[in-house]
Order: sequence, then structure tokens, then C-alpha cells
Amino acid sequence: MASTRELKGRISSVHSSQKITGAMKMISSARLRKSENALNHARPYMEQLQNILDHIASEINDYQSPLSLDRPVQRVAIVIFAANEGLCGAFNLLLYKKLLETLKEYDGKVKSPISVYPVGRKLVNDIKRTRGVEVMPIPDLFEKKQYAEGATALADELIRRFLEKDVDRVEVIYAHYKSMGTQIISREQLLPWVPQETKALSDKERNKVYIYEPDCEEILETIYPLVIHSTMYRYLLENQTSEQASRILSMQMANDNAIKLLKNLQLEYNKLRQQNITAELMDIVGGSIE
Repeated sequence: MASTRELKGRISSVHSSQKITGAMKMISSARLRKSENALNHARPYMEQLQNILDHIASEINDYQSPLSLDRPVQRVAIVIFAANEGLCGAFNLLLYKKLLETLKEYDGKVKSPISVYPVGRKLVNDIKRTRGVEVMPIPDLFEKKQYAEGATALADELIRRFLEKDVDRVEVIYAHYKSMGTQIISREQLLPWVPQETKALSDKERNKVYIYEPDCEEILETIYPLVIHSTMYRYLLENQTSEQASRILSMQMANDNAIKLLKNLQLEYNKLRQQNITAELMDIVGGSIE
């Protein structure tokens, strides 16, 4: 049985851990609000870009961008978004499992190794030890926390490789943010570009007459890369928001467990202290009788 001194030490240690998890929860809550705001502010731009693309594409049905050309898949690149920090529960593990599932699907069907771009420090070492992959460098803009510029630079690198036929398909693995309590580990195809599910254009919007300068095809060639840039940035923002939500839930669970543990330790300490007092009283009584 532990002594009262040992129990007091454990109680003090749990108190300290509880303060740390509480502080981390507060920090993650602030970061979550910041990430949610960034995501909400970026959505109107992304939706408007997609609407423009849909509207122009409806004008020229026979046009196909080089970025949307489907071809036999021999070489694959995968972008996987992960966390830069730990203490976020099974967040990184679930992303890594999704990567392993994807690699298993391609095993024996495409040329090896598969190019993997890990955005987030926590999975880099695990991916390096994974069979059949080549870890590719990512723009150092991510380390400088210039996330929009980093997402654009990474998208441009993948566009270049796709147009040069160095890769035939680009996929992205990330955590899709739905709500504070729900984050879905997702896998989506980035290249060749496939039309995204968007709100149908209203009759008023569809019937508007536009004058295109210089012409529809040139405008589409400009818009396609912008849509891919914004999509990559959306993946990044959703993953960052999901990371903070996962960390908040983990810190809350740790905090709740600390409260339960403190309650049990305090009860054990009180029992032991009561036993010691009773034993001392018995010694005093026994001594006085003698």
C-alpha cells in the first residue's frame, strides 16, 4: 500500500497534468475558432470560382482542359495532410491508416514507388518506413506558416508533374471537418480534375448573358489552376480545423480522467490518513492502560 507521502506526490502530479491539459484545451479552442473563420472566409471565393467554371463550361460542352484528361494510371502521387503537433488522439493514426489502405489498393497495379507528399511533421518518419513509397519534399512555406502560399506552390508542383506526364493521378488524404464532434478521414482525387458537386445554378444565374474576353477557352485555362489551388488550400484548412477539434476532445477526455483519478486518490489518501490516526490513537490508549 502506498504511503501518505507517495499519495500526496501523485495528487500533486495529477493536479499539474490537469492544469497543462486545461491550458492546451484553451489554446486549441482559440486556434479552432481561427481555423473555422479562415475556412468560412475562403468558402465564398471557392464557390464563386466553381460557379464561374460551371457557367463557362456549360457554354462550350466539347472543351476539355489538359488538367481533366483521364489516362491509364501508371504513376501516382498522394498528398497526405497530418498534424504538426501531438496530443490529438488517434488523429494522425487514422490518416496513416487511410494512406496504407490507399497504397494497398494500388499495390501491383501501378509503378512503384508511389510519390507521397506529407504535409505535417508527425507522419514523416512513419511514411519514410513504409514500403513502396518515395517521400517527396514539400514547399518550405509550410514551415514558415505561409499556408495559402504553400498550398499554391504544392498544387503548382503537382500540376507541372501531371502536365509533363510524370504522374497520371494525384490523390489527397485529409480530415474533412463537419463539426466539432465529427471529422471524417477522406480521400479525394485532385488530378485529373473531376467536376465537384456544387449547388445547381439558379435559372436567373443560368440565363444571364456574359461577354467573354478574350474567349471561353483561355478563361478556362486560367480558372482551372485557380480552382485546383483553392481546393488544395481547402484541404489544408479543413485538416487544420479537424486537428484542433480532435485535440480539444482529447484534452477534455484527459481533463475528465484527471478529475476522476484525483477523486479516487483523494479518497485513498483520506482512508490511509484515517487509518494512521486510528493506529496512533490505539497506541496512545494502549500505552495509557499499561
